[in-house]
Amino acid sequence: MTLSAQLIDVTQEFLERAVEEYLRQGSIQGRHEIDVNRPDPRLRLAECDGPVGAKLESPAQPVGRVTVQIRCAGTNSWTVFVPARVRLYRKVVVAARPLQRNTVLGNLDVALAERDIGLLSQGYLIDLDQVLGSKLMRPLPIDQTLSPSALALAETVRKGDHVVINATSGGMNVRMMGEALAGGAPGQQIRVKNLSSGRMLKARVTGPGQVEVDI
Repeated sequence: MTLSAQLIDVTQEFLERAVEEYLRQGSIQGRHEIDVNRPDPRLRLAECDGPVGAKLESPAQPVGRVTVQIRCAGTNSWTVFVPARVRLYRKVVVAARPLQRNTVLGNLDVALAERDIGLLSQGYLIDLDQVLGSKLMRPLPIDQTLSPSALALAETVRKGDHVVINATSGGMNVRMMGEALAGGAPGQQIRVKNLSSGRMLKARVTGPGQVEVDI
């Protein structure tokens, strides 16, 4: 076997183990493919008469474009760096049809499709429930991967809506009617007007027509 073939075999075997361990530790479901670049044919290295070791030089995880360090610890020690590419395919959320900006996503708008996550530099989502009810921040063509940055929680309270203000203090809960002075999504703070007292309050949106204040 030539030195070039040996380097490829060592790199391939190392990456197979590294990827399997990465999937196991993260409880990740997916399949992978590994392509090892052929070393420069001009490379001249002494035959290794000692153990040959391999480690991941970069990046931190064995996904995408990687570099593996191969080191001979024999009498004539040497170190080489072998580039490779690891394609890790997972099912991620994609647009099931062309979607316009500000679309509130429903079941017919999204689907799961297999993608190489090493190419998804903007991130990705793997659970349809993560996106249903969210609002799209920009238009997407069919089959485009949805990234977290493309989504915003849809407003469940709109400016001018009459809302129920839930005021909590210790174990006591008081409800009163109010008017939303701004729109908001769950978890966001908005200003509301207490319709009984006329007082302006800062409240946190908890759901459709519902806000919460601490007193």
